Amino acid sequence: MTTAYVLGGGGVLGTTQVGMLRALAERGVRPDLVVGTSIGALNGAFVAADPSVDGIRALAEAWRAVGSSGIFLENPMRSAARIARFRTHLLTSAPLRSIVDDHLPVDTFEELEVPFQCVAACIETAGSTWFSSGELVDPVVASCSVPGLFPAVEIDGHHYLDGGLVHSIPVGRAVSLGADRIFVLQVGRVEQPLTPPRRPWEVGVVAFEISRRHRYVHEMESIPDGVEVHVLPSGAPESPSVALTYGRASRLTERAEQAYAASTAYLSEL
Repeated sequence: MTTAYVLGGGGVLGTTQVGMLRALAERGVRPDLVVGTSIGALNGAFVAADPSVDGIRALAEAWRAVGSSGIFLENPMRSAARIARFRTHLLTSAPLRSIVDDHLPVDTFEELEVPFQCVAACIETAGSTWFSSGELVDPVVASCSVPGLFPAVEIDGHHYLDGGLVHSIPVGRAVSLGADRIFVLQVGRVEQPLTPPRRPWEVGVVAFEISRRHRYVHEMESIPDGVEVHVLPSGAPESPSVALTYGRASRLTERAEQAYAASTAYLSEL
């Protein structure tokens, strides 16, 4: 079988995937392919570099660095004054770039232990671009660049934003690349059913979630016969509908542990 890890987006909730990856590594489940989008591109690059238990420990260390950098902990609403300086975004992507540069043990896709692809949304073509060769840092940062929070990343004359705009959980990509056993590492949001909005601000939240989820829902409904798909549980009692960059360091660790426990229990039943 060709085993793929599919890592979805979710901003600060991406620490959930660290717990899932630890559970998979400890159970001896090794990927032949890794695909990721948004924060899943960051996590995916690390697991593709080293899918062992030690590799996941290194990813956990990177997330501790994320916490100390403040990139996923600073409330962007407190930084609204920066819009006057940056004009198109609130936060700089320099801390995120340094996480990749300082903690990822390789520099290129070709050096990864497991084949890896990540996706970003191209402004000029209004489409998705999958990256699978060359330097890693720009594609990974591009895939994580939430519009309005981080600047677009220029690669070969085109400008890219968050991969979650075009693929929130790219199951279909893994299928198209030949995977017949897929582990879906989602961050908990798709576990929460949507309900009709009752307040004005809920209208935008529900609309955002529909636009974010519809491709994933369609791809899950279109899984070919013979393809085995496992959606790992987050273990969290609830997840916010919109999770961009704001959170608490203690909560990041808690979500990773919840996902580890829930995914370990799920995998033990296989």
